[in-house]
Amino acid sequence: MEENLPLIIQLLSGAVGGNLAGRLFKNLDMGTVGNSIAGIVGGGIGGWVLGLVGLGDGGTGLSGILGSVAGGAIGGAVIMAIVGALKKAFVK
Repeated sequence: MEENLPLIIQLLSGAVGGNLAGRLFKNLDMGTVGNSIAGIVGGGIGGWVLGLVGLGDGGTGLSGILGSVAGGAIGGAVIMAIVGALKKAFVK
């Protein structure tokens, strides 16, 4: 379980980040479920990218957890905004 903790944190943070971005960018908002799904995907991608560039150590210490939260939330917000913009562009 402990080895999966960073991933779980990234996914949950991604969902939160996606929903916060949806509230901030009302024109890109896809609703709670859409924002959460895009955020979860973005959270996983954000955490993966941080690990690739060496900023996320994937540990369960304070720095690892904070890195997972930040990567997940930022990744979730970015992917939600991209998906929201694409949806808005293609669905008129």
